[in-house]
Amino acid sequence: MSSSCGSSCGSNQQGTCGSADAHLAQQDIAINRSLGKIRNKILVMSGKGGVGKSTVAVNLALALAGRGHKVGLMDVDLHGPDICRMLDLKGTLKPPQNPADLVPPLVYNDRLKVVSLEYMMKNRDDAIIWRGPLKIQAIRQFVADMDWGELDYLIVDAPPGTGDEPLSVAQTIPGVQALVVTTPQAVALADVRKSINFCKTVEMPIVGVVENMSGFVCPHCGETVDIFSSGGGEKTAREFDLPFLGRVPMDPRVVIAGDSGRPYLSSGEKTPATEAFAKVVEAVEKRLPPQGSVTLNTINPATESSCACGSGGCNPDSCDC
Repeated sequence: MSSSCGSSCGSNQQGTCGSADAHLAQQDIAINRSLGKIRNKILVMSGKGGVGKSTVAVNLALALAGRGHKVGLMDVDLHGPDICRMLDLKGTLKPPQNPADLVPPLVYNDRLKVVSLEYMMKNRDDAIIWRGPLKIQAIRQFVADMDWGELDYLIVDAPPGTGDEPLSVAQTIPGVQALVVTTPQAVALADVRKSINFCKTVEMPIVGVVENMSGFVCPHCGETVDIFSSGGGEKTAREFDLPFLGRVPMDPRVVIAGDSGRPYLSSGEKTPATEAFAKVVEAVEKRLPPQGSVTLNTINPATESSCACGSGGCNPDSCDC
């Protein structure tokens, strides 16, 4: 960061630049420490809104927790966070008594922890009007400052598109893999191709593709109607040589359950939608098994600084931070 100060950084500014570099380096250490306890990281993303990303992320986290795994759910859709509402979590941020301690996430049950920006807002209806740098810093703090503990899976729910939030996750959480959600229609698939190419550009592996809203099963007659066509997600996965994790049909109970804070796809009921989603969960679990040691891929340290902290921690005897 100090290089961005350029030659205009005079003697009065050098201390500020050095302090910023030192803080960034310390945060990098905290991020690496947190990620070192997490086995699998999954970014649920799509190039288009309205395809059910949050529904997939929430139900995937719940289903994996229901299988006995330790799971974290992180909502980085900063302008439209919905995770707390979909889980009916009403808690708010409670800073630790010791400022040096990590912040406890919301606890849904003994196997699922949740962090969302709504968790930190006094009024959940307030608009978040942030530019990129603030969003990047918030995502870094979600990893560095939260007490995630040891996890088998960290599920990250991203907003649509390939902007600041998914890019920040890719840069902040090395080893994260993308789960790409689409609906079958051509417009959604065109945007999903952009997401796949985004993953290639940032060298983010892809767990697979999920085709959501793939047909509607009539609750009265049991017939399936392909409202958005069908098979497009599988075709796109085959085109890019990616695993196809499955197709999940529409069910009105998904919407009702999401609004009431009781997610449906992971509910255990025996319906076409829940059984299809269970196969998606099994495919994810098979491709990213929870067992085994954590593979630690550290983030790149802060850029070299004139501050004595550098990238290896603070030395108060030789720097001004």
